[in-house]
Amino acid sequence: MKIERGYPTYTVTPKAENAIVKGHPWVYDAEILNIEGETANGGLVDVISKKGRYLGTGFLSQQSKIRVRLISRNANDRFDEAFWRRKLQWAWDYRKSVMDPADLDACRVIFGEADAFPGLTVDKFHDLLSVQVLSVGMENLQDLLLPALVDILRQDGQPIRGVFLRNDVALRAKEGLPQGKGWYPLPGETPPDSPVVEIVENGVKYLVDVENGQKTGFFLDQKYNRRAVGRLAAGKTVLDCFTHTGSFALNAALGGAAHVTAVDVSESAVEMARANAERNCVSDVMDCVAANVFDLLPQLEKEPMKYDFIILDPPAFTKSRKTVANAITGYKEINYRAMKLLPRGGYLATCSCSHFATAEKFEAMLRSAAHDAGVQLRQIESRQQSCDHPILWGVDETDYLKFYLFQVV
Repeated sequence: MKIERGYPTYTVTPKAENAIVKGHPWVYDAEILNIEGETANGGLVDVISKKGRYLGTGFLSQQSKIRVRLISRNANDRFDEAFWRRKLQWAWDYRKSVMDPADLDACRVIFGEADAFPGLTVDKFHDLLSVQVLSVGMENLQDLLLPALVDILRQDGQPIRGVFLRNDVALRAKEGLPQGKGWYPLPGETPPDSPVVEIVENGVKYLVDVENGQKTGFFLDQKYNRRAVGRLAAGKTVLDCFTHTGSFALNAALGGAAHVTAVDVSESAVEMARANAERNCVSDVMDCVAANVFDLLPQLEKEPMKYDFIILDPPAFTKSRKTVANAITGYKEINYRAMKLLPRGGYLATCSCSHFATAEKFEAMLRSAAHDAGVQLRQIESRQQSCDHPILWGVDETDYLKFYLFQVV
């Protein structure tokens, strides 16, 4: 029986129905069989099966292939201010439950679909929020959501000074949204003078620039993986490849490494890593080098300097299924070289942040690289992204980070 609720209804294919029942919140344009009623772009619509079964309610995106993004599967929900404030409170309460209080200084507060805020990312960097909006539904709601979130955090003793919008993302064009960045005008408040703030993660101090840093300003998803590296680094000579701003290298240095070399192809990233080393008083044991890792690793095999701990944290080598094979080739090259470079008994930390390079593909690559390098891998840990980036079962896109610690034997 078709449910009459006052929203337009979008009838979808059995394939889409099956995906929704299994937990996925997206409906693609090609999966829509029939539309009854009209709403503005970003408005709410009900999704129903061919037999009229209510499947959920979500935001319409008229220009995207992802035509509807579900926010609720409860036909009794009312999508008023109280509904959204309750969801924001749940998201913050979840972080408070799964993280130590000190780890809340820098954490992801809203992780898009995993928190049922499709297309919305909110990262907390001490007393600044950095926000990225990638769906028209969330764009339309930001004047309700952002002041409410600031209020929730302040009531919980978090001294939020300002909110910065990082909407300088090409993906917004698929939603028909303009690109840009700047301070969000909190009602009755003057924006902060500077977009730069200091955070402390795992005891490491960083300056985060929410205006110019990558993504929202800083990668928070490796928080506990960095901590694991720090615990293992004592007394070791460490090579941190693709260091970016030096986060793994800094955890290793503060963990008692004998020496750390941090490498990145970007001169500006290396300068930031060097500044972070000075900020944390580890410049005496940490060198920062600008070099292409693909060129550097073969060169190091010919040099007397030996590393007994190598960290590989490359950027996503693939952002689509079409380029997965090329990405796996790139991952294999650097992992093979690292395994060849390490002595027996040395340690390897390796990861991929690409959703499309699945754990199965990544692990098969590691086995192949180890075989070709003539070594065996003794697994210490297999990890994923930190718990403030929760993985929602049924939504594969939320399961993206693979992180492994090995001893090479």
